[in-house]
Amino acid sequence: MYSENFLSNAIRVALFVGTASTLAVAGQVSAAEDKEVSVERIEVTGSRINRTDVETASPVTVISSEFIAQSGYSSVEEILSAQPTAAGMNLGATSNNGSGGTATVNLRGMGVQRTLVLLNGRRMVSSGTGADSAVDLNTIPVAMIKNIEILKDGASAVYGSDAIAGVVNIITKKDFVGTEVTVDGSQTDKGDGTSKGISILHGVELTNGNLVLGLQYSDRGEIIQSDRDFVEPGASSFIPTGSIGGLVVDKSDASGSLMARNTSYDYTVDSYAQTPNELLSLFSAYNTEIDSDTELSVDLMYTRRESNQQLAPQPANLDLVTNKLNTIHLDNIQAAYDEINSKIVDPDDHLVIGDKVNYRRRMNDAGPRIYSQETDTYRASIGLKGYLENDAMWDISATYGRNDSKDSVQNSIHAGNMEASIYQDQSAWFSGEGFDKSALASEGIIYNEENEGGNEQFTLAAGYSGVTEGDIGYAVGFETRHESGYYTPDEVTQKGESTAAQQFATDGDYSVQSVYGEVSVPVTEALTFEAASRYDQYSTFGGEITWKLGATYRVNDSFMVRSVAATGFRAPSVSELYGGDSGSYDYLSDPWGNELDAQIKVNYTSDEDLQPEESESFTFGVVWELADNLSTTVDYWAFDITNAISRVDVQQELDACFSGIQASCTAVNITSGGDLSNLSAQLTNIGSQKTSGVDWNVSYSHDLFKVVFDTTFLIEFEQDDTDYTGTIDGNIGGYSDIKSNLSVYGYVTEDLTVLYSAQFIRGMDGEYYGEQFSTDNVIYHNVSASYHVNDQWVVNGGVKNVFDTEPEEVLGGNDMGTVPSIYDVIGRNLFISASYNF
Repeated sequence: MYSENFLSNAIRVALFVGTASTLAVAGQVSAAEDKEVSVERIEVTGSRINRTDVETASPVTVISSEFIAQSGYSSVEEILSAQPTAAGMNLGATSNNGSGGTATVNLRGMGVQRTLVLLNGRRMVSSGTGADSAVDLNTIPVAMIKNIEILKDGASAVYGSDAIAGVVNIITKKDFVGTEVTVDGSQTDKGDGTSKGISILHGVELTNGNLVLGLQYSDRGEIIQSDRDFVEPGASSFIPTGSIGGLVVDKSDASGSLMARNTSYDYTVDSYAQTPNELLSLFSAYNTEIDSDTELSVDLMYTRRESNQQLAPQPANLDLVTNKLNTIHLDNIQAAYDEINSKIVDPDDHLVIGDKVNYRRRMNDAGPRIYSQETDTYRASIGLKGYLENDAMWDISATYGRNDSKDSVQNSIHAGNMEASIYQDQSAWFSGEGFDKSALASEGIIYNEENEGGNEQFTLAAGYSGVTEGDIGYAVGFETRHESGYYTPDEVTQKGESTAAQQFATDGDYSVQSVYGEVSVPVTEALTFEAASRYDQYSTFGGEITWKLGATYRVNDSFMVRSVAATGFRAPSVSELYGGDSGSYDYLSDPWGNELDAQIKVNYTSDEDLQPEESESFTFGVVWELADNLSTTVDYWAFDITNAISRVDVQQELDACFSGIQASCTAVNITSGGDLSNLSAQLTNIGSQKTSGVDWNVSYSHDLFKVVFDTTFLIEFEQDDTDYTGTIDGNIGGYSDIKSNLSVYGYVTEDLTVLYSAQFIRGMDGEYYGEQFSTDNVIYHNVSASYHVNDQWVVNGGVKNVFDTEPEEVLGGNDMGTVPSIYDVIGRNLFISASYNF
């Protein structure tokens, strides 16, 4: 299943340190000696074994709540997308087209579906707008976060599916006593994007336990794209007055003659740069000792999201039947074509009237397309943990998650009713004049698209862990999980009667049973081996075995070497298995020349027979305390994914079919003569991904300041045999070969701290329709301060993007002429918060 060379090399390197160190320390005292002093063991992300040392074989980044507050972060997505380990493209506040208001994380740029998100070590339910394969980070309120731990290697052997690129484990506040009220607000220096929020955290000691209750409300304000100077006016061929056969009414001629279209439409005046979002979260954590050996924990969370995106009015694109058009309009079209053709030398380029003629109109009379979402996400988790006399521990837990969503699109256009109206009143539609919105609504041309969906997850887990007299740590356990999801598009959309693409319903579920085992063996006081294995049995495709092998070697008190080799997998999601067919208008080049529009409809299909993606990962690094208060870590990492779930390259298959390869014609469901009416792209296990790089961290602490420097060097990122290293485009995102974060804390007084942070993104190269371009290096500077007024009051304030650095231009960027998930499109932003404790 996995390549022999990759695994054999990985294991050799992982075990090299162990072999060498065993020889070097022969005769030393074994770590298995009895210890008279009891040492507390803690849970570490990436392991089921409670440990005494947080430095394991796997590299982990920890982000504290103090850093989050002082940096002015208002969402989990904003925190994670700023990390050097983030790449590719993710969804967030600046994702206006197609995001559904969801926020995601994309570690290593390997895809949001390949990063596992946990809450207190347990899975979160997928939570977007129905049958989703990723966690909506909006559902996790920042106020409840104690810290965020990012595991930066594959962890399927510990956690199962989805942990291919890594794991984000969000740890919530517990054992909190008192009441804390925090009010925050932010606004750009241009006076827009005004956001505000309030959170209340209350904790009380109960008999043998602690109860924490919390509430958070936030309201993010919108920003319009055209209000940013770097945004060039849009130039769409869909104009409010309409065009027929590429022609528009000649306003200088009272006879209603036609002429070639010479204007375009600026869609940026209606589109959001930052999308509005309103969140309400309620959460609680209860922990108590039932007796001296047994603990009970209960976590409850509910989040309500109401979000909007706004795009320019719907572009209606209709092919009208020529024999249903009045002669006068056909004569006007022919007259205009005759004049245009008289100036074209090559007869093959002449414009002609066929059986159908294309009519386009930007439906400004209906108003902008307003996408709205209302999502409710529920989570309840209960666990029991017990301690035995042999220093072993058992735990059982049940976790339930559910996500319900309703989303709508206001001012959608019913294509069938619009076409019927055009045939009935051709003079009005071809006159270039506007319509009354109420008249369009009365004819059923305007309608509100209403969709609904949801996800549900239930997990039962039991585990047993402990330490032998020889200090060998071990853990075994069992899990059973059930996942389901559905999405029901509006009836008009399902029938294909909308001017938007047709889409069918999604509905499906699956279950999985898992067993796992893990062991940590101290060979000597310096050398420790780690191993884990897991078996998952899916109702959809069968069984999958994954394993992990790691080692740590402490050369001395200040230098440690660590390495992990592992296999992983990602099970196909409900939407990938049971997703209803959906249309997508992709930018393609028709080699036969039958399609006149660059956007060609492709039918996206799913496949119930999809198999899991398979991965191999390898890390090797050092942890080195160079001097007092000065330390560094350097970790090499590599990931290799095979059988990746992907769609065929439609353009590649079109070109191959045109050259005579019948298999390519069949692959995308077209004829050898170029009939693209049934063009389709099915999900299959044909994709691949290879990526590698180096993470480097340096940390220095002083009485007056602290410096933390994080850098990711990307060596390689290859997907489906295409090298994206150091490149950027509007489809796959950005893969800068150097990304760095610098944080400098200054302790001015005991009560006043200042923070300077900077994010560096090295320039990238790109290509758009054969045109080469490059982006420059970018540095974003941020400053903030935190002042403890007294024991009760704390005030934070600062400025993000101090120098108002504009995003780099990306030809073919997915929005605003750039890639908003890579570059800041908001600009200078001022924030302030105040907390009161009592």
